[in-house]
Amino acid sequence: MEIIQQTPHVREDKTLLVLTHLSQLLHYVVGFGGLIVPLIIWAANKERVQELDENGKQILNFQISLIIYALLSIPAILLLGLGLITLLGVAILGFVLPIVNAVRVNRGEKPNYYISIKFLS
Repeated sequence: MEIIQQTPHVREDKTLLVLTHLSQLLHYVVGFGGLIVPLIIWAANKERVQELDENGKQILNFQISLIIYALLSIPAILLLGLGLITLLGVAILGFVLPIVNAVRVNRGEKPNYYISIKFLS
């Protein structure tokens, strides 16, 4: 008896890549889901969709980084209100960068979340 290993078919799906980037905006619309939904999409499809593993890791690194930046900003509010400026910056970047990177991925370019701390590599 011969065992044949089949590799899963890897397909290119720019629509899923774009939706994964845009799903980060759910916490602006619904109040939650900006980390959970991209995590689910990445975990379910990372071996089936070309470039989703790399994009998913960048998205998760970005979301975790935003959470850390927001948590660090809270005590800074007591220091002359600097934390409010930082929280505003985190909110703006958390809204703008997923849109910019969704457009970049749709064009075939690599996403760039430049303020991310690299947790997943």
